[in-house]
Amino acid sequence: MHILVTNDDGPPSPTSSPYVHSFVRELQKKGHTVSVCLPHTQRSWIGKAHMIGQTVKPLYYKPSASFDPSPSAASKAQGSTYTRPSKNSQDEEWILVDGTPASCAQIGLHHFFQEKGPVDLVVSGPNYGRNTTAVFALSSGTLGGALEAAVCRKKSIALSYAFFSRNHDPAIIDGAARHSVRVIEKLYAGWPADKSIDLYSVNVPLIEGVEDRKTLWTDMLQNYWGENGACFEEVEGSIGDEDEEEERIREGEESGTSTGVGSGEGGEAAQESQTRYPHRHFKWAPKFTDVHKSVEESSPGNDGWAVKEGFTSVTPMKASFFNAATHLHGGELKLDDSDSQGTTNMSVSTLIYRPKQHFYALVAYEDPYVQPLILSALRKIFPPEAYTLLSMPESSAPDEPVSLGKLVSGNNSQILQITPYEAIDWDYVDSHPKTCMVNSYMLRKALIRKHYLSATVEQWVAKRPESVLKTNVKRSEAFELDYAEFLDDALVEAFDLRASLERNAEARPGHDTEWWILKPSMSDRGQGIRLFSTMEELQDIFDQWERDLPESEDENENEADDAAGEGNTAAITTSHLRHFVAQPYIHPPLLAPGAGNNYKFHIRTYVACVGSLDVYVYKQMLALFAGKSYETPTSASATTAAEKGEQQHIDLEAHLTNTCLQRSVRDGTVQRFWDVPLGEDRKRDVFAQVCAVAGEVFEAAARAMLMHFRPLPNAFEIFGLDFLVDAQGVAWLLEVNAFPDFKQTGDELSELVAGLWEQVLRKAAGPFFGGGGKGEEGHGKADDDNEQLVLVRRVDLGR
Repeated sequence: MHILVTNDDGPPSPTSSPYVHSFVRELQKKGHTVSVCLPHTQRSWIGKAHMIGQTVKPLYYKPSASFDPSPSAASKAQGSTYTRPSKNSQDEEWILVDGTPASCAQIGLHHFFQEKGPVDLVVSGPNYGRNTTAVFALSSGTLGGALEAAVCRKKSIALSYAFFSRNHDPAIIDGAARHSVRVIEKLYAGWPADKSIDLYSVNVPLIEGVEDRKTLWTDMLQNYWGENGACFEEVEGSIGDEDEEEERIREGEESGTSTGVGSGEGGEAAQESQTRYPHRHFKWAPKFTDVHKSVEESSPGNDGWAVKEGFTSVTPMKASFFNAATHLHGGELKLDDSDSQGTTNMSVSTLIYRPKQHFYALVAYEDPYVQPLILSALRKIFPPEAYTLLSMPESSAPDEPVSLGKLVSGNNSQILQITPYEAIDWDYVDSHPKTCMVNSYMLRKALIRKHYLSATVEQWVAKRPESVLKTNVKRSEAFELDYAEFLDDALVEAFDLRASLERNAEARPGHDTEWWILKPSMSDRGQGIRLFSTMEELQDIFDQWERDLPESEDENENEADDAAGEGNTAAITTSHLRHFVAQPYIHPPLLAPGAGNNYKFHIRTYVACVGSLDVYVYKQMLALFAGKSYETPTSASATTAAEKGEQQHIDLEAHLTNTCLQRSVRDGTVQRFWDVPLGEDRKRDVFAQVCAVAGEVFEAAARAMLMHFRPLPNAFEIFGLDFLVDAQGVAWLLEVNAFPDFKQTGDELSELVAGLWEQVLRKAAGPFFGGGGKGEEGHGKADDDNEQLVLVRRVDLGR
């Protein structure tokens, strides 16, 4: 084939361009037609630049038959340069231009060598030094030449030699040239016809035996300069520039001062007319310590790591600095044993460095408490070469989906996304059921909206009166209300609620009042919860909310955020004021012995749903205690407040166990459920009830509320279920929360959340992405004795 060679190091030189001569000779040896167009001098670190406003002039270079790359040969003439082209068409003649590598690619493609026929491939290099990792590649003139050829619609390869010594061994250089030609021939023979790849960046380590080492497909390591990323050092501005020295003198003449440092009066004038900045020149002097450190600390599989380990790296690219053909990353480019040119097979073997099941992981949970725990779980389950972490795109907007198609190339690239619900690209998830897994289901209102949950349970129990949901979920009265004055109309069909409130209103002193709890259906973190026992109290609640409504929605959100941040249980936003549920208040609750024997608590249970649909209960449950000791709503203080119509005087901190609401948090507010002194038999019985209810409620949603709960085979989700145990030991389901607030667990029990994520990802991501091997922290498959996820229901939905 006809190959155009350019570089950024210039013509052959033992000190600045020691590799191009042997490479060209090796290409010629293999029977290729080679044309050469190089910068006339070194143009490193110039990227894909062109010199605008400059007329580019060529020189003509006749290379020597052989070339000695050793530094000792620096003074020896090895090749000749002419200002006019040779008249002998048989002479080997290279073109040298006073331009950039990108300009050389342009000029070589369009203005010389037409007599040799169309150029099939452009090779930029071999560069004097590696071009691995983003810091080097983004400024590389070698990549700039290849990129220019690519945007000229030519196949191109950037070739770089990673040297470990400047004492150039001709035998090692010749071996690298032979190996490079084999790699180039293989890449050209198997170049994808679908235009998914524009160019390759190839990095060859200059080591003995490189021809026998593996050649790996890699991605490009994203790295950065260090914290102090200054790449220039200051030098005196008066050094080495006669024109500037003359200008400085003339400035002194204009101000009537002497340039002599000993002139007293002139010195004072100079002091007064001092410039804002000291005049300096700047010399390119980058510090590579942090760049090399980024390679040392990186996971296996990237280009920097491969060269460090003595492998040749091949990075497919588009002419936009994006990695291309990511499904190849981690495999080996199999080179033919013979020198045959006939094969086009791009066979890829699976290596331990990057398994065939390699996947990308976008983990951006936006919660500093949970984020490191998820990353730690991934490290424990998967070896580092099994996945590549992605960062959220800088262009991504809050509450907007992240386009996964732009983050990964090709339909075969596997990706795990663990982000907030709003960032999930549901179109991509739906169209990639075999390669994309996300941490949420798209539809789950049947469970997480309180009025929908009420409808789910009601429909399920109506057809299955023996269901555990009938005995462990309080019947809710769901209603809608836009304005407080229409409360009576809104409760027309709430027969049980109205009857209870009427009995309470007519009751004589000493009668046991039946209390109710009101919850805005769309709220979370306990916002807007109230207790009431009469219609008047309920009316007062809505009247008070209506009086407190702000004039604008923005004002409302700001005030609610401020109030919630201060632990104010009155905080509620306008968006919550439409759908409500009212439930009988569970009294008396089970109170834990110790700590005064009078603190109410609820149980937070984490339930993991995997695929469509396995339901798991995490055995390590939490007990969340109220901030103050428990007293019945009908206690003296509450009764007095109720008689005065001052419902807000009921101290909700004694009744509500959500830690988000507590202004008087004490030690022990959050405990392991299994550490609460309730007796082992009772705790086992409670856990059995929790498992039964959890399995039943998710099956009820999946079968009875198809439009509002739809499990996906390529998704999983962790829900937080809250239970309250009454004095008789019945565990009542209170609510189901999506994206539960893990940080309520606290730092002391963070290992509980870490264990949850590890086991959930084992169940969900492990099988989906190839089973998960032995993680970098030395943990393989979890032992059954340590298994804390209990399978409570396997629902066959036929999906």
